[in-house]
Amino acid sequence: MITCYLRYVIDPYKLAEFEHYSKLWIPLVNRLGGTHHGYFLPHEGANNIALALFSFPSLAAYEVYRTEMAVDAECQAAFAYAEQTRCILSYERSFMKPLLG
Repeated sequence: MITCYLRYVIDPYKLAEFEHYSKLWIPLVNRLGGTHHGYFLPHEGANNIALALFSFPSLAAYEVYRTEMAVDAECQAAFAYAEQTRCILSYERSFMKPLLG
């Protein structure tokens, strides 16, 4: 299993827009073969950092997701929403291997 860790720098004045964007992606990742572990929005501390975690059985499965996501109308609409609202300033993506029990 691999887990994708996304660290977003968001516009703190557009938190509602980012929350809407986040809610769009959770079912999309799940529908396309992943397991979304949720978004983590600012609460205490930095007001412009948000995180997301989702897992796939393998890096190969993640690559299949990326291919399918690129042609999926709902995924493209979610990307367009983020571009239109400019709620995301930048992001970093890393892959981790979880150590469970």
